[in-house]
Amino acid sequence: MSRTDKAAVVLVHGGFVDGSGWDGVYQLLRKDGHEVSVVQNPTASLADDVRVTRDAISQANGQVVLVGHSYGGVVITEAGNDPKVAALVYIAAFAPDAGESVSALIANPPPDAPVPPIVPSAGGFLLLDRDKFAASFAADVAPDQAAFMADSQVPWGVPALEGKVGEPAWKAKPSWYLVAADDRMIPPPAQRAMAERAGAETSEVAGSHAVYVSQPGAVADVIRHAAAAVEAKVGEPAL
Repeated sequence: MSRTDKAAVVLVHGGFVDGSGWDGVYQLLRKDGHEVSVVQNPTASLADDVRVTRDAISQANGQVVLVGHSYGGVVITEAGNDPKVAALVYIAAFAPDAGESVSALIANPPPDAPVPPIVPSAGGFLLLDRDKFAASFAADVAPDQAAFMADSQVPWGVPALEGKVGEPAWKAKPSWYLVAADDRMIPPPAQRAMAERAGAETSEVAGSHAVYVSQPGAVADVIRHAAAAVEAKVGEPAL
C-alpha cells in the first residue's frame, strides 16, 4: 500500500508539553508509510488549539486518524468533527462529553486519587512543580529526558483548562483508547470510564502519563489499528 493509500495521522499533544514528545511514535508511523503531522498547539485556550488542529487536518492528504494525548483529547473531541477525520485515538486522554471541560472532569477526584502538582504561573497560566514532574507525569521516562521535559514545560492556559466541548466527535466517529495503568495525572479508573462512555475500543498498558514517550511502540500499535479500520472501510465496495 502506497503512502497515498494509507490514512494520514495527526498527533495532538496535551498540556505542559509540546509536540516533540511524539517523536518515537512519529518515526514508527512514518516507517509504516503514513503521512504524519505533529500539531504544535499554544495551549492558551481550547478555541485556539482547535483552530490550529483543524489547520493541520486541512493540510493532510486523505482521511485522517486524529490522535490526542491528555488535554489533547479535549482538542480532538472538538476538532474531530471535521469531515476529513475518520477515527479518533485517545492516549491517556480526556474524552469529554458535550459541555464538559478539563476543569469539570477533574473537579471531584476520588479520595485516593493522586493530585497533579499544578502550580500557578504568571499571566493566568499553569505549570507542574518541576521537582515533582517526573513522579507525576513521566515516571517511566529516562531520568534525563524527564528532567528536560520538566524544565521545558509549556505554560497551560486556564482558558484551555476551562474550555467546554460542543458536540463530541466520538458520538459520530469510531474511537480507540489506550489506558495508562500507572498514570498519576489522570486516574486510570477515570480513563476507563471515559473510554467506555465513548464506546472506544480500549486497550491498556502499564505506563505513566507520558506513555506516548516511554512506550511509542504500544501507542503506535493502537494508532495502526485505527488506521487499518479506516483504510479497510475506504476499500469496501459501494452498496
